[in-house]
Amino acid sequence: MNLFPVVILAGGLATRLRPLTNSIPKSMVIIGGEPFIAHQLRLLQRNGIRKVVLCIGYLGEQIIDFVSTGHQFGIEVSYCPDGPTLLGTGGAIKQALPLLDECFFVLYGDSYLPCHYAAIQRHFLATQKLAMMTVFHNQGQWDKSNVEFTDNTILAYDKQVQTNRMHYIDYGLGIFTHQAFTYLTGANYNLAQLYQELLAQQQLAAFEVTERFYEAGSFTGIQELEQYLAQKQIISKGSVDSLL
Repeated sequence: MNLFPVVILAGGLATRLRPLTNSIPKSMVIIGGEPFIAHQLRLLQRNGIRKVVLCIGYLGEQIIDFVSTGHQFGIEVSYCPDGPTLLGTGGAIKQALPLLDECFFVLYGDSYLPCHYAAIQRHFLATQKLAMMTVFHNQGQWDKSNVEFTDNTILAYDKQVQTNRMHYIDYGLGIFTHQAFTYLTGANYNLAQLYQELLAQQQLAAFEVTERFYEAGSFTGIQELEQYLAQKQIISKGSVDSLL
């Protein structure tokens, strides 16, 4: 099957990784001898993704210089810069809509998600909803759980206010249609706000992922990701101890 294109949100300021990111964007942090974006794009290519749109902002020209057209990764890559004003994750995607098919995946710029992208897409198409969130049974282990989920249904989602009924977490991979972005007006808003509005309108489907997520947005996350990649023999021996 032909898989949807992927939007990667790579425009953040990466404050949790400072001083490392004082001079490079988060996507260019070195893991196992290569920038993180290289590992992220190869993972997508291995899962059948052939088109990526990178929403860039902070020091985004470094990402363009390294990734270029994406040819070396087997993926067609294009870019949508934030411009002089930060748009928020939702606003950045809305600005990129002209570059995208009617349906598309959304992935955070620091997420490494070893899941079954084709299965997630098939499930989404069967739901006939405008969007879908992937969730993981986190139990507060890898980050703060922010999703109340039961019987394949999201009952509540809130990144700011958690309850003791939230045992799942937003896994970091979503699917959206163009129409989903008509539910919030304005140019500057976060993806979490759109998820919440779509949930309120009963237009948000859900898919439970069983593989844990990895991230390159914190020093601990970088270390865990490099260990995972080394175990999978995706990268050669390396260490990020010097970053900690």
